[in-house]
Amino acid sequence: MTITNIKVRKILPEGRLRGIISVTFDDAFAVHDIKVVQGDDRLFVAMPSRRDDAGVFRDIVHPISSEAREKIEGEILSAYRQAVNEVQAS
Repeated sequence: MTITNIKVRKILPEGRLRGIISVTFDDAFAVHDIKVVQGDDRLFVAMPSRRDDAGVFRDIVHPISSEAREKIEGEILSAYRQAVNEVQAS
């Protein structure tokens, strides 16, 4: 499965939530509302989630393997940083 498009939908310069992203795979499957979050040590990607009946947040979609997670996160963060640089340059 190949990432064919990453759209940085929103950049938030303050707070822990830094961006909202949409990703398209193989020009056929889109995942919206992926979050870029500022953690204590680094930026990370949080998959779309919802709260269950017990109040626990559960991912709606997520990579199964650590390799897939690293690849997806790396490409999302790269696109996010590029979008931030473009906003700062303008």
